[in-house]
Amino acid sequence: MKDARIFSALLIALGIVVMGFALKSGIDNFANKDRKVTVKGLAEKEVEADKVTWPIQTKEIGNDLPALYTKINATNAAIKKFLIANGIKDAEIEINAPTVIDLSAERYNTQPVPQRYNITSTIIVTSQNVKLVRSIIAKQGELLQQGIAIVDGGYENPIKYEFVAFKKMKPEMMTEAIANAEQTAQQFAENSKSKLNKIVSADQGQFSIDNRDENTPYIKKVRVVTTVTYSLKN
Repeated sequence: MKDARIFSALLIALGIVVMGFALKSGIDNFANKDRKVTVKGLAEKEVEADKVTWPIQTKEIGNDLPALYTKINATNAAIKKFLIANGIKDAEIEINAPTVIDLSAERYNTQPVPQRYNITSTIIVTSQNVKLVRSIIAKQGELLQQGIAIVDGGYENPIKYEFVAFKKMKPEMMTEAIANAEQTAQQFAENSKSKLNKIVSADQGQFSIDNRDENTPYIKKVRVVTTVTYSLKN
């Protein structure tokens, strides 16, 4: 009988100890479940543009519309010949229909105009050979020797450089951004006398592609920022 009471007391004591450990674990889990740190990770790379769009515009002014069309067609043919002679492929050249403005029909024009028609022709070169196109842009002055003046396209028709292959870089840059985020989170954990645990959540990252500066629009800065939340433990 005495042995039975001792055994029962041991079972109760053991149960109390187990319950104590369970309560402590539960309290620790409850205390730690909201211990998180959210950080941002950054990755940046400079790359050369892999696509260029070059609008080449010329203008003709006069009163004889058929003669102007003949002149525009001759100018376009000369420009296309110049481009192909310098390595541009025929498939990379697009000749748009000319835009005609009848200056005498302008609503706010109350004075006679010396030249009635203003015709703008646009040839668009689209190529992935950016270096070649840039070299041709640099020597377009050769067209002046043929009496062909290229006009500035302004804000509506600028030379446009793009980097279209950035999708191939996304996995590598995301890995780099997350590593950067982990480094920041690790420092935070050390400062708070904690240890970094697993990732609780992470976004896919916000990518941006911008010109490195105004003078080198053919050099792009690819940037990704990702937000990562880690749990912390003692």
